[in-house]
Amino acid sequence: MTACSGLDEAVPGPDGDPSPTVRQLLQHRGGLAAYYDFHYADTPRPIHSDRYQVRFREPGSGFEYANLGYHRLGRLLERADGGSLADCLRERVFEPLGMADSHFADRYPGSAPAARRYTADGRAYPLCASGGTPAASAVWATAADLARFGHRAPGLLRPETAAATVSAPPITDHVGYGLGWIVSTGPGPQIRSHGGGMGGVAALLIAAPEQDLSVAVLTNSTDKAARDAIVEHVMTELVPGYRTEQITPFAADPAGPLTLAVGSRWAGRIATTDDELPISIVVMTEHQILLAVGGEAVAVAAGAHAAAGLRAVARIQLPTADARVNSPVLGLELNEQDGRLVGRAVAHKAGDSTGWLGNFLPHSCELARI
Repeated sequence: MTACSGLDEAVPGPDGDPSPTVRQLLQHRGGLAAYYDFHYADTPRPIHSDRYQVRFREPGSGFEYANLGYHRLGRLLERADGGSLADCLRERVFEPLGMADSHFADRYPGSAPAARRYTADGRAYPLCASGGTPAASAVWATAADLARFGHRAPGLLRPETAAATVSAPPITDHVGYGLGWIVSTGPGPQIRSHGGGMGGVAALLIAAPEQDLSVAVLTNSTDKAARDAIVEHVMTELVPGYRTEQITPFAADPAGPLTLAVGSRWAGRIATTDDELPISIVVMTEHQILLAVGGEAVAVAAGAHAAAGLRAVARIQLPTADARVNSPVLGLELNEQDGRLVGRAVAHKAGDSTGWLGNFLPHSCELARI
C-alpha cells in the first residue's frame, strides 16, 4: 500500500456509514460541521467535542472547514503509531524539520516568553486553551518554526503524497483546498497558505515554492488587520504577480430574499446534546421570520444564500449546558428538501466585543410545514 492510496481509506466514526476517507477529512469534505470551543481560566466545565461528531452531509459532497475531522484523524494517527500525538509530531515532524521551539500541548509548555493576547478592542485575555479538537489546534510554535515547516514539510513526504497535498478541489474562483493547504489557482505564481485564529491570536503561513519562499506572521490580537497588512506588504514586495485573492478561502455569499412562501409555518425539533427542543418558524416577509425555540420567540432578519436557503441569527440562548458556557446566540442554516427544512442550529458567540470569544456548537435541525 502506498502512502497516497492510504488517503482513500475510510475513517470510522460515531456517525455510522458511509464513513469519510482520510483524504476527505484532510480536505474538509468529510460531511462534518464547523466547530470550535475555547476554555478560559474561569470556564466552569469543559465541552466534549465527541458530542458534536454529527454528519450533516454526505462525505465528499462539499467543503466545510471542520476541526472535528482533524480531531478524528489525530486519534487514528495515535492508533496507527502506537503512541501519543505529541510524541508522533515531535519525532516525525518537529525534530526532522529542526522546529526546536514547537510543542503540542493544551497550554504553552515552553520556557520562552509568550505574548499576551488581546481582544479586538484592546482588552487582555486570561489563560486560554482550545481543548476539544487538539489535533486541529494545539500546536505552539514560533514564526521561525512555522516558516521552516512551510519551506521543508514536503520533504517529509513520499513524492506521490506531496503531490496530493496540493491537488486541491476548488472552494472559490481563486483557491482550492488540498491536504491541509489552501492552494491558489489561475494565473500568477502558485501560493500555498493557511490562516488561523482564536481569542487574541491571528496567524498566517504562506509558501511560494517558485520563489523558494516561506512567510509566517503571528499577531496577538483577535483583529486580523495587523496580520493582513504585514502579509500584504511582504508578499507584494517579494512575489511578483501576487494577489490577495490567492490566499482568501471565503467566497462572497450575499443574502437574497427568502424563497419560502410568505405566511408559511414550520415546526420541528433541534437535536441538542441534552435533549430535543421544539422550534417553529413563521415566514413574515421575504426578509423576516418569527422564530420560536422552547418558550422564547423573536422576529429576526433572514435571507437566502448559496449554501443555505434560509439563514438567520437570533439572540436566543440555547438552554443546554454546553451552550450556556459561552454561546448566547443561535444561528440557523436550513435548506428545503422534500417539503421539510433541514440543516443546523448553531449556538455561538461571534467575536469578542464583549467578554471573550465564545464557542461554536452545531446541532441538527429539521422542520415540517404545518
